[in-house]
Amino acid sequence: MSAAAAAVVVSAAVAAAHRVPAGPAPAAAPGGELPGPPRPPSRLGTFLARAAAVTAGLTVAGALLGLVRDQAIARIYGAGTESDAFLIAWTVPEMAATLLIEDAMALLLVPAFSHALAHRAARHRTAGDPVRDLVSATLPRLVAALAFVTGLLALCAPQFVAVLAPGLADPALAVDCTRLTALTVLTFGVAGYFSAALRAHGHFLPPAAVYLAYNTGIVATTLLLHSLWGVRAAAAGVAVGGLLMVLVQLPVFLRRVGRPRPAAAPRREARIATPLVGLSVLAPIAVFALSRQSQVLVERFLASSLPGGAISHLNYAQKVAQMPMVLSLMFCTVTLPVVARAIAGGDRETARRRVEHDLVLAGLVVLLGTALILGCAPQIIEVLFQRGAFDAGDTATTAAVMRVYAVGLLGHTLVGALGRPFFSSGRPTWYPAAAMAAGLAVTIAAGAAAVTPWGVYGIAAGNAAGICVTALLLLSGLGSRIVRIEVRAVSRALGRLAAAAGAAAGAGALTGALLPGPLPALAAGVLLVPAVFAATGLALGSPEIVRTLALARRRFRPVR
Repeated sequence: MSAAAAAVVVSAAVAAAHRVPAGPAPAAAPGGELPGPPRPPSRLGTFLARAAAVTAGLTVAGALLGLVRDQAIARIYGAGTESDAFLIAWTVPEMAATLLIEDAMALLLVPAFSHALAHRAARHRTAGDPVRDLVSATLPRLVAALAFVTGLLALCAPQFVAVLAPGLADPALAVDCTRLTALTVLTFGVAGYFSAALRAHGHFLPPAAVYLAYNTGIVATTLLLHSLWGVRAAAAGVAVGGLLMVLVQLPVFLRRVGRPRPAAAPRREARIATPLVGLSVLAPIAVFALSRQSQVLVERFLASSLPGGAISHLNYAQKVAQMPMVLSLMFCTVTLPVVARAIAGGDRETARRRVEHDLVLAGLVVLLGTALILGCAPQIIEVLFQRGAFDAGDTATTAAVMRVYAVGLLGHTLVGALGRPFFSSGRPTWYPAAAMAAGLAVTIAAGAAAVTPWGVYGIAAGNAAGICVTALLLLSGLGSRIVRIEVRAVSRALGRLAAAAGAAAGAGALTGALLPGPLPALAAGVLLVPAVFAATGLALGSPEIVRTLALARRRFRPVR
């Protein structure tokens, strides 16, 4: 999405956050934590709106800097064997981000810290501090385990590259890059731990800034060292960026959460929160997150046998296409502690309303972004990347792949949004992992069947098919297992929004065909697509669009 489109989406979504169903779920205390008495509904809505605004602003900034990063890499290295080698090594931080920042660590530790905060409030700090005890029981062991895995991956980098991309033209270069990016296993893990703890405490600014810091490290290192180290400079930048993700959160973590306690004899009351981070809870979360990210591994394995540049085309298309999904899931990130606290307190009604609201709001944002991508893909890629070593042929292929990816964007968003309530109770559940495994099987089968006749387009189609299967399984299974959401009502709301997205995408494609030049066509599409999306949604009677437009008008009405 362009910066202008992102701003429109974020503004409307933040306005909608003021109408979040509050219920009696607890919110942040005066010190910025969540364990205090429940906020009145209006205060909770204001808190969530402000948290969403902070997250939105920094998410957009980080995403835009990520585009600068991708533009720099595309301009310097193009879409060939050198960039393919780097992107194989890039698989490590991609996997680490999913497992250790975005999914597994957050799904495990946000509920754990939320429960510990609830115990702290209930006991009024008279029998130890469950939050400090949780940190002492988990953080040192986590750092030791991550350091071991980092060293093992660096040692086994040749085998990693051989398994992931057996047809790669320059495996030695990919091995060098992988050994540098392996450091992100340690840094991402610590950064993800800090993010989960701070979000549970109601602090969203430092966690939202991690990708801004990360991309700053990559861009700066690449620009400074590419003439000396080639593509290895980009891999070194990944390592530097990972360290910055830790440093940007460390001061607030030490101030608000605290250092681990020295080892001491266990007390019965100090173990209240510990079972929430046991192996029985961790295993299904890790399998779910790993299976989700394994779609990228499947794509790169299949693409490694295609002509040089195939992996790069898939990567650039996916990076741009996923931006609407990242924006749409920020509300689920902000409200995860609220859902976890509601479930921990037995308030299923608040959890149900919260989850339903988040699903539809996330769907609105991602479908608007999907319409823009489907309608304006060639113009987006040409404006962003077509310069230097990235030529017109690369633009055409990447834009076509991005359109195929966009078909599965709603599925990706629903999987990200639905995984959170499944794991918010702190009790082990294998259903999401089984649903993700089923979707991964579809991705593998469809991609393997389609790669020979259709190349990168078949691989992208397999990705979209697999994630949509997982989304349908999670949507149908949530009500009978965790929170009884109204599946039919949510599906009807998403169906109306999808129809509006289809009409808006058609309008954007027509505009691109009629207007000369990529920049004027993209500017017109950025204005026309949201307008057609809103008009079609209103014509179809979508209450979500009606509410969002009314709240946006009220919020941005000039003060007289």
